[in-house]
Amino acid sequence: MINTKYPEGFLWGAATSAYQVEGAALTNGKKASQQDIINQENYETRGFATADIASDHYHHFREDIALMKEMGFTTYRFSIAWSRVFPEGVGPVNEEGIQFYRDLIDELLKNGIEPIVTLYHYDLPWALVRKYNGWLNREVVADFEYYASYIIEEFKNKVKYWTTINEQSIIVQFWTQKCFIPKTLQSNNQLRYQINHHMNLAHAIACKLVHEKVPNGLVGAAIGYAPVYPLTSKPEDVMAAQNAHDLHNGYYLDIYFKGIYTKSAMIYLESKGLAPKIEPGDMELMKEGYSDFLALNYYASECAKACPEEEELRFAGVNWTGVKGAMDGHERQPGFFQMCTNPNLDTTDWDWAIDPTGLEYIFRDIYMRYNKPLIITENGLGAFDQLTEDGRIHDDYRINYLREHIKAMKKAMDFGVEVIAYCPWSAMDLLSTSNGVKKRYGFIYVDRTDDDAKECKRLKKDSFYWYQKVIESNGMDLD
Repeated sequence: MINTKYPEGFLWGAATSAYQVEGAALTNGKKASQQDIINQENYETRGFATADIASDHYHHFREDIALMKEMGFTTYRFSIAWSRVFPEGVGPVNEEGIQFYRDLIDELLKNGIEPIVTLYHYDLPWALVRKYNGWLNREVVADFEYYASYIIEEFKNKVKYWTTINEQSIIVQFWTQKCFIPKTLQSNNQLRYQINHHMNLAHAIACKLVHEKVPNGLVGAAIGYAPVYPLTSKPEDVMAAQNAHDLHNGYYLDIYFKGIYTKSAMIYLESKGLAPKIEPGDMELMKEGYSDFLALNYYASECAKACPEEEELRFAGVNWTGVKGAMDGHERQPGFFQMCTNPNLDTTDWDWAIDPTGLEYIFRDIYMRYNKPLIITENGLGAFDQLTEDGRIHDDYRINYLREHIKAMKKAMDFGVEVIAYCPWSAMDLLSTSNGVKKRYGFIYVDRTDDDAKECKRLKKDSFYWYQKVIESNGMDLD
């Protein structure tokens, strides 16, 4: 078997996002984002933690970076909170807010850790939601440009790697979790794809800004991505998997790298009245705002089968409890495909298929289609970690998950796929978008519950020490 070493300078690290880790949500000059509002509602209805304190990274960032350094990180992927820098979305900058990111980036660089900055990770300023319904309104594109231009100019000499918007494909699927959508509009599914079109414009603008402002800067989107397998070898199921790929995957990547919407997906959306409204000049802008790489958030694969035309449209369900089998339904696109459980794969407690080979598959497939470098910006296992009486966290299940995915990544690299970095989710425990803090992902345990933030004490899990060895050996020691 081919077995090369990782290239010199391969980046090892992990990822977080601002609203899920920082806390200080309504202090130090910051005003609310839509995620602060959404998570307050989740607390009231489901008992999940708010974003008010999260992991309190805002007050612990130097300690956290010291722990990253101890693990051996050579990169750290994080996002900037738009409403911390511009509390009203536009207008005067919050100097205390931007200073936090200056200090954070300087501390990373001082410790030899390359920052990978995400401009937007679900947390649109609440002021812009109140003003014009946020991403539903095309006005947001100009406001995003105002914000992005400032951030890129501010850090152009300190940040080389930029990602634009996190997980547009996931935003389409779970739009009321990732955006604040008024109840009166939630039945209009065309708006999901309109939001995505506005984000594509914002993405293209950010790419152009990085190319104009950042010396040797590289930019791309971070996309939630899953391969789609047919349930059976029946031709109709194989065709359904192709359709699902076109709508779930190609529809996003073709914009990033070709500046076009995948024709098959667009024809389907038009036939169902779901297609976005496109204005003159939009597609030209998307071609100009090309991506240098693709950042991938990979957790699981998907499975599809044929869907009768008479079925009712529905989008992906959610497992709110962490009890296997509790996910409330699969996506159906009538006459095109329907998602289903893959009988060949085990799942996490949240019904996500565990499929390391799927990572190798998407690396090979994407690189063959687009021939662009790839970065893993998320990959991880959410679990109910237990803190023992002696202050230990034994998370062998996480080590096993990550080990097999790193092996799969390496197999793809051995067959020529260019990979820049591996940044699993997450550096430390944080607020899960849909499951509170009880669903833990981190190498570093944050001692808090959904109801009680305590002191957010940091503790090293077994996976901390394992990943430390992985990085020290440049990916060669996975035992």
